[in-house]
Formats: sequence, structure tokens, C-alpha cells
Amino acid sequence: MKTKLLLVLALLIAGTLVTNAQGGGPRHTVEERTKAAMDKLAEFKLDKDKSDQADSVFAQYYRMQDAKRQEMMSGGSPDRDKMRSEMQKMAADRDDKLKKIFTEEQFKKWKDEIEPSLRPQRPGGNGNSGS
Repeated sequence: MKTKLLLVLALLIAGTLVTNAQGGGPRHTVEERTKAAMDKLAEFKLDKDKSDQADSVFAQYYRMQDAKRQEMMSGGSPDRDKMRSEMQKMAADRDDKLKKIFTEEQFKKWKDEIEPSLRPQRPGGNGNSGS
């Protein structure tokens, strides 16, 4: 009886670890993601007005992203291509707004360095280890 209980417990723990490793853990809130983006933009030394504008752009983007994800997931199995397309449209809209806030040099740094660093990294990659 103890052996079965230990086996069940071990399976539950293993299942939890695998789920979390595959990104099944809790998502960061809109506020957390906005703060992470704004923290990375600190080096831009934006004045208060531009900083507030950027904060608003990110908060709006992350709220829309969450709403769209929720909408698409509520129908069961989501269409990944459609979801990717919708997310790209939202990112393009966000970037259009950021272009009005950032200098050309700041926007380039945002696209080339900062934005990629904010994307969630999947443990273990995508299965293509290059071998």
C-alpha cells in the first residue's frame, strides 16, 4: 500500500515538473510584463511624458494580447496560424505607437535587442538542437 502511495506521489510530482517545464505554469500579469518592458527601457532615459506614454502602450498591448489569447483558447483547440497572425498585428500596432515615442535609434534598439529579450524562452528549445 505504501509503495502504491509513493508511486502515485512520484507521478504527481513528475507531472507537475513536466507541465511547468513546458510553459504550463502561471503567466505573468499585464502589470508584471509592462514593468519588465519599462525596466528594460530605463537606459533610454525617457522623460516622464514619454515614459507614461510607453507604459500605456505596453499595458494596452499586453491586455489585448491576453484578451485575444483567452478568446482563441475558449473555442477548444486554437488555430495556431490565426493566433500568430493576430499577435503579429497587435505587435505591429504597438510598434507604430512606439515609433512616435522613441527616437529612430531607440526604436532600432527596441526591435533588435530589447523586444527579443522580453519573449518567453521555452526550456529545451523547440526540439531542433541542430544535430
